[in-house]
Amino acid sequence: MKNIIQFIIRFFKDWTLPISMIIGILSYFIYRSFGFSDEVRAITNSAVGIIQPVLLFFMLFLSFCKIDPSKIRMKTWHIILGAIQLFSFIGLALITCCSDNVTTQIILECAMCCMICPTATAAIVIVDKLGGNKLTLVTYTITSNTIASIIIPLIVPIVNPGIGMSFIHSFLIIIKQVFPLLVFPFFLAWGVRVFTPKLLDKLLQVKDLAFYLWVVSLALALAVTTKAIVHSDVSLACMCSIAIVTLFCCLLQFFLGKKIGNQYDDKISGGQALGQKSTVFMIWMGATFLNPVTAVAGGFYSVWHNMVNSIQLYKKRHS
Repeated sequence: MKNIIQFIIRFFKDWTLPISMIIGILSYFIYRSFGFSDEVRAITNSAVGIIQPVLLFFMLFLSFCKIDPSKIRMKTWHIILGAIQLFSFIGLALITCCSDNVTTQIILECAMCCMICPTATAAIVIVDKLGGNKLTLVTYTITSNTIASIIIPLIVPIVNPGIGMSFIHSFLIIIKQVFPLLVFPFFLAWGVRVFTPKLLDKLLQVKDLAFYLWVVSLALALAVTTKAIVHSDVSLACMCSIAIVTLFCCLLQFFLGKKIGNQYDDKISGGQALGQKSTVFMIWMGATFLNPVTAVAGGFYSVWHNMVNSIQLYKKRHS
């Protein structure tokens, strides 16, 4: 009996993320099967909309508590990865403008979202578990969010003139979307480090709390992702094409990030910086600035990068 319990515990530790993903997907279908009224569904959507950012806020706050902001520095690989994001996005945008086929445009716009989407704020949790450099990852997270905030309002109106937004308007919308959950936890953690070091010590003693907050957040994100895919009116052929393109972009970015990061002795952070994306931002970006169908890309990418993370965590645990 003891061996069975140990096996179960080890199994859950090895495959925490896939289990969380499966729970998230199943929870949506279970919820849907109850056939709740429109009023209940509206309340549920509002609750999820509040719970998700709250979980992310505390997860990031706990992760940032482990970082000394005075040691944050820009690295050469930050510039290289930033250039990859920037020029791949611009290149894909130019190709999209030259295409007359609607399906091809959708696929290209999905690739655009995958490439320009900033690093997930939750990437720091995975980097911490994998033994990477949290300082360099945080620096690139801020850098990639800044790049996305500036370049998206400049390029997207060329690809999709119908959005009718000025640069300033688009820029402010993006800033409002991404920076509160990135900047506020950072400065709160900095304040705790400076003014209440005893509280900081107690917070740091709570092992893996940020990771398990991320696990809960991931389940919610997969439930929302499943809903987006189920309710999409995209054809099966187009859906499969989006799945393939997002998988290719995910694997390519993890490969390039690790390859470049490895040249600067920062393989883990480099891979997560370029490969792990803020898929909530990607879904929002597609629905707000491009063909709404492209929002599905964020859902598929969420599955792919979390599968990669699961494999990496498994290998780390058994290395």
